[in-house]
Amino acid sequence: MGSSIFLTIALILSSFSNLSLANAAKVSNLRITNEASSLLKWKSGLDKQSQSFLSSWIGSNPCQDWHGIGCSNITTDGENVVTSIQLSNSSLKGTLGDLDTWSLGNLELLDLSLNSLSGIIPPKIGNLNSVKFLNLSSNQLTGLIPSSIGNLTNLHYLYLDNNILSGSIPFELGHARDLIDLTLSKNMLNGTLPLSFRNFSRIERIEINDNNISGSIPNYFANYTRLERLDLGKNNFSSVIPSELGKRTALVHLKLFMNNLIGSIPKDMNLTKMEELDYIDLSNNKLYGEVSSNWGLCPNLTSLKLSNNNLSGKLSKEIGRATRLGELLLSSNHLVGEIPKSFERLSSLMKLYLDNNKLSGTIPSELGSLSNLEDLNLAKNSFSGMIQERLGECLKLRSLNLSSNRFEGVIPVHISKLDNLEFLDLSENNLFGNPPPQLGGLKALETLNLSHNSLAGYIPTSFIEMLSLTTVDISFNQLEGPLPKMLAFEVAPIEALRNNKQLCGYNTGLDCPMEQGNQDKENIGLKVILIIVLPSLGCMLLVVVMIGIFLYDNKRNPNDAKLMQQEIEANPFTIGKMTYRNIIDALEDFDPKYIVGVGGFGTVYKAELLSEVCAVKKFHESEDNKMYNLKSFEAEIRALTELRHQNIVKLYGFCLHPRHMFLVYEFMVGGSLRMVLCDKERVVDFDWEKRLAVVNGVANALCYMHHNCSQTIIHGDLSSNNVLLDSDWVAHVSDFGTARVLDPDSSNKTTFIGTIGYVPPELAYTMKVSEKCDVYSFGVIIIEVIMGKHPGDFLNSLRDMNGTSLTEILDRRLPSPSNQIEKKLKLLVAVAFSCLQKSPHSRPSMLEVTLGLSA
Repeated sequence: MGSSIFLTIALILSSFSNLSLANAAKVSNLRITNEASSLLKWKSGLDKQSQSFLSSWIGSNPCQDWHGIGCSNITTDGENVVTSIQLSNSSLKGTLGDLDTWSLGNLELLDLSLNSLSGIIPPKIGNLNSVKFLNLSSNQLTGLIPSSIGNLTNLHYLYLDNNILSGSIPFELGHARDLIDLTLSKNMLNGTLPLSFRNFSRIERIEINDNNISGSIPNYFANYTRLERLDLGKNNFSSVIPSELGKRTALVHLKLFMNNLIGSIPKDMNLTKMEELDYIDLSNNKLYGEVSSNWGLCPNLTSLKLSNNNLSGKLSKEIGRATRLGELLLSSNHLVGEIPKSFERLSSLMKLYLDNNKLSGTIPSELGSLSNLEDLNLAKNSFSGMIQERLGECLKLRSLNLSSNRFEGVIPVHISKLDNLEFLDLSENNLFGNPPPQLGGLKALETLNLSHNSLAGYIPTSFIEMLSLTTVDISFNQLEGPLPKMLAFEVAPIEALRNNKQLCGYNTGLDCPMEQGNQDKENIGLKVILIIVLPSLGCMLLVVVMIGIFLYDNKRNPNDAKLMQQEIEANPFTIGKMTYRNIIDALEDFDPKYIVGVGGFGTVYKAELLSEVCAVKKFHESEDNKMYNLKSFEAEIRALTELRHQNIVKLYGFCLHPRHMFLVYEFMVGGSLRMVLCDKERVVDFDWEKRLAVVNGVANALCYMHHNCSQTIIHGDLSSNNVLLDSDWVAHVSDFGTARVLDPDSSNKTTFIGTIGYVPPELAYTMKVSEKCDVYSFGVIIIEVIMGKHPGDFLNSLRDMNGTSLTEILDRRLPSPSNQIEKKLKLLVAVAFSCLQKSPHSRPSMLEVTLGLSA
């Protein structure tokens, strides 16, 4: 009987135990179901692409292989619960709306940064009372920061930067006393910093830059004993800098730039104790006083930026003790005196900006020992004497600006040692003598300004070796003779050449005299050019005349023929000694296997000649097989021998032969813009920055054709097929078969030209060509680049597109653009709409377009 009672008790206890386990499992399943339900509801509110990305979110248990979901068994019953959601940079589009219903009471980490989430931050975010890490940065969130965020008392890290949040910072945020990192940068927040922020006891970083916060910088920062980084730059603070700020021994980064701070930099800032200080930026304020010698007592200081203030006095030699200093920016103040020789100890210095002050004396030779210096700007001061030759020892220099001083003497040849130099400005000084030929060795130089000096003599021919030079200004000197035959001088405006002794060539208005020997050589070259274009002939050629010479000059002097052969050998093609036979052999008599494209006027082949690859465009024959399309052939040669621009394809030569005629020009390995947009694999690499660069490149080419040539040149058939890309994604406009010079004394009427889908509406009924035709085609290309395909019917509904969101037309094959890129894309769309106006008179000029894109 005893055993029977024991068995009965055991059965009862077992039943209670089973009931308890069943109830626990029921509670756990309910929790899992609620978590899954709320997450799936949020997923359903996202766009289709986002839902596809979250395709693993199925079933009722988020802890079973749901992408981005982390779980832990932190509950008393040992069951897993959702504790983290990490979906940063996942191309999510939608809102946080259904966050209101999330049943995620155990969530500790929520990271939805770098997506395209929009709408407001839901007030019920305050229900996530276990969250420690909350990152919603780099989205498109709008509205206020909800006051309920103060309920997150366990919060350690809060990132809401790079959004469009507005209003004031809620006072309740100060209730999150354990905050370690607070980042609210790059929003539209206003008001003042809440007094409740004094509650922060563990704070290490505060970044609220790029907003509209005003008022004073609070004194309670003195309580932040752990504060390492403080960034309040680009706001509207208008107080003095609290002296307490300098007592923070943990401070590493301090940024208060671009505010309206007044007064002096506090003298009682105990900078000698700021041993960890690494970066300080107080530039663009209204601070006055002297540049303290105490900055030299910060052993770890790498950046000191005090530009655009009202600082005065001399530069302290003690600054030379900050030997780790990499950036010293003191531009636009009222500093006087000389550059201390102690600066030679700044061996880590990369940027030294002292421009727009009242400094004087000579450049100390000690600056030549700054071997890491990359940017030196001493412009707009009163420096005098010779330009220090030892600057040629700063071999890493990329930018050297000594303009608007009182330097005299000749330009030191030692500057030619600076192989990395990209920018050189020696303008507005008292320099004289000839420009040294050695400057031609600056092959990385892009900008050269020698204007407003007393330089004399000829411009050295060695300047043509400056392969990267794009911008030059030699105005207001005593220079004479021919301009170097290079792009920078060819495209230079008259303002950059004016007020010299007697320059000739290009935009000077004077033709350079030709020696008789050169004249004879030109005559021979005219015959040679019937087979090949010599790079030295940059003028527009009368092709019809040359064709006549080729067809009817059957009585050549044998000596001329010999001279012609010598000329071909002495003046090889730009890419090698290529003759008609070389090209025919390379293409195996135009075998179709070498075809890379077919257009309205010809077929394009890829030819490998010696060590170079070129494109050969063979013009189509007419139906009777006796006549060629001479008009298109002539138009393309006329255009490409006149045009020289980094965004226009280069013509290497042409051939007129009884069997066929063709052009030879540089080969673009990237293919056409149309090809890239249609290639599912390559288009992914064609990101937003590359697309913006391509559009700007096409704009620059058209602006050059319309506004910088001796006569306006119209392309006439601009399309994505005629925009070619090189290996660096740089755009080159090609196919000038319909190009024509705009004649101001003509009606400029023509037969129908262009590619369907790019032709402006007025051309169909007026047949009048103008530069506004190219502008319209350019507008189509902009929309095509943004959409990733030809806009088609979109062009017919422009009137209804003013309210269209940018996201509706963006190429969905690419990730959403950053805020900065998005702003540029919105500007691009606005430019496109102006170019696509129905009336040509309402469209901007390409000059206005390029100015607008660079704004």
